[in-house]
Amino acid sequence: MTTTEIVSTDAGDARITWHRATKKARLVLAVSHGAGGGIEARDLQALAHTLPGHGVTVALVEQPWRVAGKKLAPAPRTLDMGWRGIWPAVAKPGLPVVSGGRSAGARVACRTAVELGAAAVLALSFPLHPPGKPEKSRAGELLGAGVPTLVVQGGNDPFGKPDEFPAGGGYELVEVPYGDHGFAVPKRAEIGQDEAVTVITDAVLKWAQSLG
Repeated sequence: MTTTEIVSTDAGDARITWHRATKKARLVLAVSHGAGGGIEARDLQALAHTLPGHGVTVALVEQPWRVAGKKLAPAPRTLDMGWRGIWPAVAKPGLPVVSGGRSAGARVACRTAVELGAAAVLALSFPLHPPGKPEKSRAGELLGAGVPTLVVQGGNDPFGKPDEFPAGGGYELVEVPYGDHGFAVPKRAEIGQDEAVTVITDAVLKWAQSLG
């Protein structure tokens, strides 16, 4: 069952699209979009359609700037404010909440995990650095998440390829072969687009089950 909820935050109204677990729920995955797109992203939609059948309720969160129809994401502190505002709603079912996001949303999840009491963090396409600027690393945000963290990263992500991530960081990393920042794979790749998406859903499901 899918329902939509508008949540008032200090950054404006956010929207949560709930994809309820179809068997006894044991976790909530609250996951948001990046700065360049919304919850229609292929990875977010795949998780919303796959995980509920395995006892995970998925809450797809649209930040207030997207709900308001703006084209540019606000400053990080405003994104964090919006995420804090939706947290009571995603925690209301009384289940452990995995804080997640793709790209900029992954940064928000990492920055606020400990403060909000997240059980874990799911970082999809974590933007380790701006394209072509590896010296401007954001590894500190990832390493500072403070809770179990899974990074799912495209093998050809210009915001940070898997081998650029710091070793021994206390997080798990799964590579989506050939994937770019949106997990799109080129036609010449040895795996197709559907296979690439399955890599994501399989990895997240296995990890979620390990959380208890």
